[in-house]
Amino acid sequence: MLAHCAVHVEHSRGRRFLEPHHPYRNDFQRDRDRVIHARAFRRLEAKTQVFTRRYSDHFRNRLTHTLEVTQISRTIAGALALNSDLAEVLALVHDIGHPPFGHAGEKALDTAMREQGLSFDHNLHALRIVEDFEQRYAAFRGLNLTFEVREGIIKHSHDYSANEHPDLSEYLLEKRPPLEAQLIDLADEIAYNTADLDDGYEAHLLSLDEIREGVPAFERFFREVQQIYPDAPDKLKFNEALRRVLNRFVDDLIRNTQKRVEAAGIRTLEDVRNHPERLAAFSPTVESERKQSKNFLYENLYFSPALAEEKDDAERVVTELFAFWMAHPESLPHNYQQKAKEESLPRIICDYIAGMTDHFILEQYEKHCGS
Repeated sequence: MLAHCAVHVEHSRGRRFLEPHHPYRNDFQRDRDRVIHARAFRRLEAKTQVFTRRYSDHFRNRLTHTLEVTQISRTIAGALALNSDLAEVLALVHDIGHPPFGHAGEKALDTAMREQGLSFDHNLHALRIVEDFEQRYAAFRGLNLTFEVREGIIKHSHDYSANEHPDLSEYLLEKRPPLEAQLIDLADEIAYNTADLDDGYEAHLLSLDEIREGVPAFERFFREVQQIYPDAPDKLKFNEALRRVLNRFVDDLIRNTQKRVEAAGIRTLEDVRNHPERLAAFSPTVESERKQSKNFLYENLYFSPALAEEKDDAERVVTELFAFWMAHPESLPHNYQQKAKEESLPRIICDYIAGMTDHFILEQYEKHCGS
């Protein structure tokens, strides 16, 4: 039984192009399967999350991170009696618009676009992917996803202004997204705030003492674990403490969101949409713990000297390739040359680079910019 304020698939606003209903999958389940079978989804396996394979094959990439966000999102949606099918597909598609090389690649691509008077936004790029780039059906371009999934792609983590983005007016920009979409960004935070501590520790870029000192929530649970398992190896104590941190974040998000929904008198999906702010949220105490963990990762991992060279290399590769194709558009693949006749050249180059895997962009850099 779904909550009254959940998105009920039978009340979906539907697809752009009418399709007959499937005999044993509802529309959100079909959207999930379309995302999983998309080429852009498969490419996430070869896109950096934080660590490249120079460190190890064991660390998260964009795909494994996405799967972890999906697991967390389904758990939260189920506990809140929300539509777990919708939450699942939104989690699976939430990072599909990211370029190669993680945030370093995104930063460089956005900088290159801004020099052309444009910008790069991975959520808006994800919408372009599912609406246009994926070509699997004879009847229409794109994946023909339901309105609720397309809306969630652009609104799960950001509120866009209708004045700045009139092209997105169909997505009810003046209203809040459903709770299923609201929880995705927070599940994403839970996933990477804990997973990046794990990978940083495994990579020996973060020591156990540094994490204990810099992340109070982890330290509190580590002391608890030491009492229960005094003879366990440090790595297993670390795992137990980190698991408890993750559980605390998830449990708090469930409980606090339910509390906020009840306090606001939310009864229907329209109540959620018309509420002046997002309802999915951590409690003030856990929100403070989340910020402490995130700040620790930025200060000690994401901008660590050990990763600086790789990030600089990534930004250089993206920047120089973008400049090369601006100067030599005839070197683009034929289909992108054709697209450039309909849209601006910078946008087409941006689309091409954003879709690349780490491996492929390095091949292209060696081919066009290598000495």
